[in-house]
Formats: sequence, C-alpha cells, structure tokens
Amino acid sequence: MPTERFTFTGHSGEALAARLDLPEGPHLATAVLAHCFTCSKDIPAARRIAARLAGAGIAVLRFDFTGLGHSQGEFANTSFTSNITDLELAAKALAARGMAPGLLIGHSLGGAAVLAAARRIDSVTAVVTIGAPYDPGHVMHNFHDALEQIDSEGRADVDLGGRKVTIGREFVESVKAESLTDEIAHLHRALLVLHAPRDTVVGIDNATEIFMAARHPKSFVTLDDADHLISEAQDAEYAASVIAAWATRYLELKAPAPPPGAPEGIVRVTEADPGGFLQDIQSGPRHHVQADEPEAYGGTDRGMSPYGFLAAGLGACTSMTIRMYARRKGWPLTHVSVDVSHDKVHAQDANARSEAKADRFTRVVRLKGDLDDAQRDRLLEIADRCPVHRTLERHSEIVTKAG
Repeated sequence: MPTERFTFTGHSGEALAARLDLPEGPHLATAVLAHCFTCSKDIPAARRIAARLAGAGIAVLRFDFTGLGHSQGEFANTSFTSNITDLELAAKALAARGMAPGLLIGHSLGGAAVLAAARRIDSVTAVVTIGAPYDPGHVMHNFHDALEQIDSEGRADVDLGGRKVTIGREFVESVKAESLTDEIAHLHRALLVLHAPRDTVVGIDNATEIFMAARHPKSFVTLDDADHLISEAQDAEYAASVIAAWATRYLELKAPAPPPGAPEGIVRVTEADPGGFLQDIQSGPRHHVQADEPEAYGGTDRGMSPYGFLAAGLGACTSMTIRMYARRKGWPLTHVSVDVSHDKVHAQDANARSEAKADRFTRVVRLKGDLDDAQRDRLLEIADRCPVHRTLERHSEIVTKAG
C-alpha cells in the first residue's frame, strides 16, 4: 500500500508525526487509528490493520501522540484529555485535505480515547475498540509503584514494556477523573468491541462493561488467544479482517465506476505474507477473500488456492446459468449444487512423445425438483453454455502491463 508521511499540529502546538496509508485503487473512506498506551504508530498490529483497510479502499491515518514515537513534545506534559484533543486535531487535518474520517479505531488506552472523541467528530459514523479499558484509570496499574513519586515530585520515569517513559501528575489525575459511561451510552455511532479473553493487561470484563453501556448498533468479537498487543501475525490479520468486513456496513462505501470495457470492475490481489503465499483479494468495497496454497506447497492454507478459485468460478457460473434457464422456463427446479474438481491430464492432441498436459475440470451437477428426464437432460446441456465454461474452453487473451 502507498504510505505518505503526514504531519499535523497537536494540542500543545508541537508537530505530531503520522503515516497515511492509502489504497492502491480508489479512495472510498478514511479511518484514524489510535495506538495503545506508550506504543507507537508503527507497531505490527497497527500496520496490519491499516494494510487490510487500505486493501478495502479505506485510507488510514496512524499517528504518534504528543511526546511518543516521532512526535514532538513531552509525554510528561500530556493528559488523557490532551490525547482526545490530538485525535480531534488529526480528524481536522484530514478534513482539510478532503478526507474527513468516518471510522475511529483505538487500541488499549487509544480505544478509550476514541470512545471519548467520537461524538466530537461529526464525520465519524463507526468506532472500533481493541483491548480497551472501560475505566481509563485502569492503565495506572502499569506504574503503581511510581504514583507516590509522581504525586510528590510531579513526574517520574517508569519502565513500560521495556521503554522508559516519563509520566506526569496531570496524566495521572486526568485518567483517574475520566469516566466513559456517558460517552459510550450516547455514542450514537456503530460500535465494534474486540477483546481477547486471555488479555492479562486489560481484562475481558472491560469489554463486557463497554458493550453493556453501549446502545445498538453494537457488536462484540473475541480475539481468542491473542495477547494485549496483538503481537502474533495471525491474530492481527484476523482482527484486521473483522474490522474491514464490519466497517464497510457502516461507512456506506460506494463502489467506484468500473473502467471502460470491464463492467465487473477490477479485482485487486495484494500480497499479504511475503514469507509465504497468502494474498488479499478485494473486489469492490464489499467483497474480500484470501488466497493461499496448502502447507504442503509452502503456504499457510488460509484461503483457497488459485485453482480452487478457478473451479469455484466455474461451479458458481454453472449453477447460476442453470437456475436462470429453469426460472425462465418455469420448471420445478428446487435446488442446484455443482461439485468441481481440477487435474492435469495428457493432452489428447499432443505428440505421443510430448509431456504436454491439459487442464481438465470435472463437474458433477445435482438437480433437485419434480423434473422429467427431458428437463434434466436439457439443464445439463445448458450447463455447457455458462460463460465461464465457454471462456475456459476457448483460448483467452491475457495482457500484462506494468503498473
């Protein structure tokens, strides 16, 4: 996905560093992703979620809060309230570019921040939280031993996940005072709550409280064995796929006009795992699947193989063609199913000494209903007229161009 460096002014007047991940095709919507407490915009989970949404036509802005990552300022001088303001300013900067966000995604304390900020951003119609605390003050258990020093000296250096971070009194006081109950109850946006039952940093009970406080439309999806940081690739990819599928329902994405000569539009295939063969396949804003190879062939078996998709296309087209013909004739066809298998056979017209092979697709068509023998025979003949069948039978032209 194309990624641009993006800078905007935060609450303190300091420059905040961001990355704007853009779709390779038409831009259909925009999201803002707020990272976890003391994390940065570049954590693997944020990158994977942004990549999946970009594949669905949704641009994603992920930025470092004041004093974190590559952003200017001092984190010790920030508060939970200032984080909310930074989110508002990020949305304002995007709107100035004509990309007002419709989706907010927040991880951990970033999830609490997007819940608090959503009502202040008019363009937002959907909110996603990942491992978010119901009570922002929950984060203080990460530096409980330093609270006395923070109270007496105004700040203290604490070690959070191997990183040294200076926590100020204002931050502690703001998270202690913040309550999200009213914000969640009056969110007036679609809400998706993602949480792992085994999250040892922010317990699953937080997800329960958020979900119960919210009004419909709301959804909850468990992340199974994921850790708090969603550090495993398969967990991050699962969360990303859920968010992408869910968000398209509430962002009212409009499919772009198809290019001339291609009425069905463009199918975009993007590599999702450079170490294997996993591919993201996007057809318009609402249809997303994955392709892969079996483990025996070096893949991870997380999607159908390319030949599996080819067989599926033939089977689907066959079933549709039969249904269309029976419907037009008014015949009592109640159900159609098609089994398709693919293998390589020696080409019958090849030289006897040649190793040339031909692709063979075998279809088993099952027809249910009070059909007579003549009707059944005719429907099997019609199966051979399906457009995909005809495409496979004749030679097709494939034109490859550099993008």
